[in-house]
Amino acid sequence: MASYDFQKIEKKWQEYWQKEQSFKAQVNTSKPKFYALDMFPYPSGAGLHVGHPLGYIASDIVCRFKRTKGFNVLHPMGFDAFGLPAEQYAIQTGQHPAVTTEENINRYKDQLKNIGFSFDWSKEVQTCDPSYYKWTQWIFIQLFNSWYDYDSNKARDIENLVAIFEQSGNASVNAACDEDVVNFTANEWQAFNETQQQGILLKYRLTYLSETTVNWCPDMGTVLSNDEVKDGFSERGGFPVVRKKMSQWSMRITAYAERLLEGLDTIEWPDPLKEMQRNWIGKSIGAEMTLNIDGHDDTITVFTTRIDTVYGLTFMVLAPELDIIKKITTAEQRDEVETYIETAKNKSERDRMTHVKKVSGVFTGAYAIHPFSGEKLPIWAADYVLAGYGTGAVMAVPGGDQRDYDFAKHFDLSILPIYEGMDISEEANPTKEGKIINKGMLEGLTFQEATDRAISFLEEKGIGSKKINFRIRDAIFARQRYWGEPVPIYFKDGTPYPVADEHLPIVLPEIDKYLPTADGDPPLARADNFTYTPKGSTEAYSLELSTMPGWAGSSWYWYRYMDASNDNAFVSDEAKDYWKDVDLYIGGTEHATGHLLYSRFWNKFLCDKGFAKEEEPFKKLVNQGMIQGRSSLAYRINGTNKYVSFSLKDEYDTTKIHVDVSLVENDVLDIEAFKKWRPDLKDAEFILEDERFICGNEVEKMSKRLYNVVNPDDIVSKYGADTLRMYEMFLGPLEQFKPWNTHGIDGVFKFLRKFWRLFHNESDDFVVSNDTPTKEEQKIIHRTIKKVEEDINNLSLNTSVSTLMIAVNELTALKCNKREVLEKLVIALSPFAPHTSEELWEQLGHSGGVSLAKYPDFNESYLTESTHEYPISINGKVRAKIAFAIDKPKDEIEAEVLSHDLVKKWTDGKPPKKIIIVPKRIINVVV
Repeated sequence: MASYDFQKIEKKWQEYWQKEQSFKAQVNTSKPKFYALDMFPYPSGAGLHVGHPLGYIASDIVCRFKRTKGFNVLHPMGFDAFGLPAEQYAIQTGQHPAVTTEENINRYKDQLKNIGFSFDWSKEVQTCDPSYYKWTQWIFIQLFNSWYDYDSNKARDIENLVAIFEQSGNASVNAACDEDVVNFTANEWQAFNETQQQGILLKYRLTYLSETTVNWCPDMGTVLSNDEVKDGFSERGGFPVVRKKMSQWSMRITAYAERLLEGLDTIEWPDPLKEMQRNWIGKSIGAEMTLNIDGHDDTITVFTTRIDTVYGLTFMVLAPELDIIKKITTAEQRDEVETYIETAKNKSERDRMTHVKKVSGVFTGAYAIHPFSGEKLPIWAADYVLAGYGTGAVMAVPGGDQRDYDFAKHFDLSILPIYEGMDISEEANPTKEGKIINKGMLEGLTFQEATDRAISFLEEKGIGSKKINFRIRDAIFARQRYWGEPVPIYFKDGTPYPVADEHLPIVLPEIDKYLPTADGDPPLARADNFTYTPKGSTEAYSLELSTMPGWAGSSWYWYRYMDASNDNAFVSDEAKDYWKDVDLYIGGTEHATGHLLYSRFWNKFLCDKGFAKEEEPFKKLVNQGMIQGRSSLAYRINGTNKYVSFSLKDEYDTTKIHVDVSLVENDVLDIEAFKKWRPDLKDAEFILEDERFICGNEVEKMSKRLYNVVNPDDIVSKYGADTLRMYEMFLGPLEQFKPWNTHGIDGVFKFLRKFWRLFHNESDDFVVSNDTPTKEEQKIIHRTIKKVEEDINNLSLNTSVSTLMIAVNELTALKCNKREVLEKLVIALSPFAPHTSEELWEQLGHSGGVSLAKYPDFNESYLTESTHEYPISINGKVRAKIAFAIDKPKDEIEAEVLSHDLVKKWTDGKPPKKIIIVPKRIINVVV
């Protein structure tokens, strides 16, 4: 059998690619560009398992294919290197996060290079590198020095806003800003001192400081995002989390809400992912209404999309965080209200939105006045209302809203029908059909008539108006931790100012511990002399002690890949003009409302300021599915150290235990290895079937806890990188979840050896002929060329693998070793199995690598059939097969059929009653 030394081959070509920088991408305007991007990994200490490379393999196949199609391809890789895990490890061990991060990155790079990816490593970025985060800080400053003008619908320089204030005050300014902005004239602006002016500008800046309710984790000493909190505890570590108000940096992403929605219609993303972003942005068209509170000067403002149901309003509900609750709560209710608020504030917004079936709330003792009817409405506090959505207050219409209905039922509150024929005996009815039946000015009106009339009433009375609302809130942009980008802000008399561009980066300082100080300040307060002296000043000012959140460095990284070594700009105009945007982005859906939303926001801002060319950063996005673990299970007889094989387990009282999958092959347990796995197993006994111990299995998340993690290094060592690449694609469609199962990997390995043998004899001599291919051989290769190209373009990579397998099997059966056929096959296979293809391409006499080869042209004529072999059915039974030219006339076919010896035999010389010819199918002779 011909030798296929994959280890030697793969090492050789990986060294060649690195030495020759085969995949280095440079601006080349003579070629069309193709930019493929993978969501860059966070380098954890565990390294890669076989599920991680799935998306990388897919993008690499596309990139290698695109090169053969004449594209100039940018395919970079880097590391999202700041984050809590490294910091938590540093807190536990005292080791600097940079040390463990570097070790983890080096391990990741070794693993990635072993799989043979065509990454341009010269453009590697690490978000924790000061030469990188210098530009993250620079973008932060651009945001700080900008405001959003709704009239021009774009971000503008803050100096432009100052000029408007100086000329005409702020009465005519239509901007994204804080809600408590007060109007002032030009003269009043001029009279303000610097601190007052800067305080006003902070209310307009796109990144700003404000008092914000956050998820505070005391044990971690940091603020957590909603996604990092579950059931009142940190997702990482399980520490208690409380809701508290803190002065925080925020990004005014709400200014871009409408554009973020509109942009979704211009990009090729999965519909479910786009819908997730639409829901997160949450555009609602409705009305805002103000209600007086009985016995108080304070008012409550609510936003509703169903002002037509205002006469079904029977009570009010406030978010527990609202300060007004403390003012209006009666003495009799105070203890109960305070207890409820204390409990509610420790729940994250995600938990409150998720646990919708658990009804809870507390009556404040206060009443609001219905603005239409004048009736008194009890005011409740309940955690199903969020302070961050609308105004944090809800006009409860239980007849039309299910959560209000459940609340009303639970607390025995009034429920009224709104439209004629509404059945609210069992549940709320959100109908808009029919006519309103409740008393008041809307009685007898339809939905639209009632909506228009109610809004007119609000505007006439000066207590409300039509309004568009968004669910999305401004993004908190700070963490009270060490391992993150320093915020390039210093404080003068308590007022924030940006660091000068020429003084960037503000480098993360060394500190003695990675914990908050005894006074509760962030870890950066431990640094010696963490100050900044502005140009022309002799005074040193305190720098911001919070660091940027985890999503900062990932919100623009695709631009840095274009021009990773540029010290003078975050990306050069030349690189930006050429690469423009990402043509294909592959990554997980878990980033839908985090990274992907923030990236689109930053990109639109950069476009507004002339720093980017395209409104949307990622033209096409594909969500790869997850490779799930296939856990191996042994069955221990309860009360013993004895284990029973899978088929016999029901005969005993057993408990299943997870077994390390490395001890199992094709479900057969290596008993001796199992006994050495843990000390408690050394004396284990086994009940076998057919002299083997068979394990059970379950498909679960790949996890070290379940011992089902498969290291790609082990697969590469045993089968080779090309086998791993092809097998992961062969498992199923890219977007689907699929279990890892080593049962099938040997088949892919055998396929590659069979492919190798097309070029070699049994002595491993290279034997390829220059003979002219037969029609059948041409048909096989051109069918393969066509199908592989179509499948790669459609990302149907599993069917590409199947097509290549079929081609190799058919050519093997024909004993084809024709150069004209095999050269084309090598190029078609090269995106999937690049090492093997490079080696064979060289043996075929080519230099420069197969990635420089041109993808073969497809010739339709080889697939066009000139003849068809018809089965000949006589009285319903096939008795013969005869081939005819496709264009042969019907009368000639009939004559030839009747003269055929087998037909004569079965018709016994009798003339047929009729002959039915079904083109390209069958010929029926009826006697």
